[in-house]
Amino acid sequence: MAKKTILKHELGLLDGTMLVAGSMIGSGIFIVSADIIRNVGSSGWLIAVWIITGFMTLTAAVSYGELSAMFPKAGGQYVYLKESYNKLIAFLYGWSFFAVIQTGTIAAVGVAFSKFTAYVVPDALVPYVSEDHRAFDRTIGSWHIIISSAQCVSIALIVLLTYINTRGIKSGKIIQNTFTITKLASLFGLIIFGFIMIKGDVWHANWTNAWNIHQLNKDGSVVQYGIGAALGAIAAAMVGSIFSSDAWNNVTFIAGEMKNPQRNIGLSLFFGTLIVTIIYVSINLVYTGVLPLHDIANANKDRVAVAASQVIFGNVGTIVIALMIMISTFGCNNGLIMSGARVYYTMAKDGLFFKRTGTLNKNAVPQFGLWIQCVVAGILCLSGKYGDLLDMISLVVVIFYILTIAGIYILRVKRPNAERPYKAFGYPVLPAIYILLGLAFCILLLLYKPQYSTGGLVIVLLGVPIYYVAKRYIKDEEITIT
Repeated sequence: MAKKTILKHELGLLDGTMLVAGSMIGSGIFIVSADIIRNVGSSGWLIAVWIITGFMTLTAAVSYGELSAMFPKAGGQYVYLKESYNKLIAFLYGWSFFAVIQTGTIAAVGVAFSKFTAYVVPDALVPYVSEDHRAFDRTIGSWHIIISSAQCVSIALIVLLTYINTRGIKSGKIIQNTFTITKLASLFGLIIFGFIMIKGDVWHANWTNAWNIHQLNKDGSVVQYGIGAALGAIAAAMVGSIFSSDAWNNVTFIAGEMKNPQRNIGLSLFFGTLIVTIIYVSINLVYTGVLPLHDIANANKDRVAVAASQVIFGNVGTIVIALMIMISTFGCNNGLIMSGARVYYTMAKDGLFFKRTGTLNKNAVPQFGLWIQCVVAGILCLSGKYGDLLDMISLVVVIFYILTIAGIYILRVKRPNAERPYKAFGYPVLPAIYILLGLAFCILLLLYKPQYSTGGLVIVLLGVPIYYVAKRYIKDEEITIT
């Protein structure tokens, strides 16, 4: 008989921690602070937004530790939702994950990589990687299709990383650890040099009236908020910080390949999110120490890190940050690609996704799931709408986090005697605080920034009819993909 291929337990605590940190740190921390400052208008509230986001992320991470210890298998959050609620809720998460959450993030991070490649290649090669160069510009029927060189580079990156990950979990692990360690070392170096180069007059000016929240326009004018509008502005600002802090749960998707997952997943979540939170807050302190608030808000194409690096390192600063972002986004996308396919693999095992997605190749990885993820991410790269999709899905991401953490309370009632090698830290208080903060974020977005929420909710609701179609037609004995 042919030997059955199964998932291999190849990943340890260091690998899990590097996956958490590496998946979280992409391009966001180098860019989104410009929009945050435009929304809140002050250094104090800039840092507060990152601290609130960091607290929420850490709280969610330590809460997920209980669930990961109870269900140490591939699929992570999808499995937790299925066990806490039902297959429909789990499928809606998996559908949203496949349609835009994971694939849209892969696309956005891939395009960020390609945009900064133009800073480091020789001038003769710039047209082949630039976001301003049109690699394809043609009208076909009623469609005018424009594809930039940067989009082509991003697709090539996604294809390359997908191929590497089809070669086995060890290949993905080596890339993840190498690039994440390099990324963390570079970021800590930037922070250290940044604090050394802090300008006293800039720091003093930025931290005078640091808690006066207002809208800071690009022309330098300000708009004062009432209480309600101020809360809405904080929620809008957190869209960027939450996007930058997302994907920390990716390590739960590969639980089936972790050594001692009951212990190592929870610890990976804690250490990874703690490291990233410290880095994010520290880098934003550096921004406020070397750049006036007006310069942060008006950074060219929102590239705050480039502007700050030019102050810290001089003319070579642009190259330094470009290289850092390329390393950061390369490692980030590897983690996203490696972990995402495990969700589709588990969905297929439940009869809710293409049957072939639930099979492993000779290297014990879900190769088909990796490639269909690659295709969707590539389409989102070409659409040019990945940024809009990520904005729309921010509310949905938090809703699913809330549902998952609420599942801890549900499972304590449904399965009081279930084995829990690790229990949620601070239960029941800390998970409840996360749920309240998450609900406040969602409600404020619905009230003050409805454009961020309507599209995302539509994407989720589209999953309802798809679920019933999947239940009816996608079953092991009814579909075979060759």
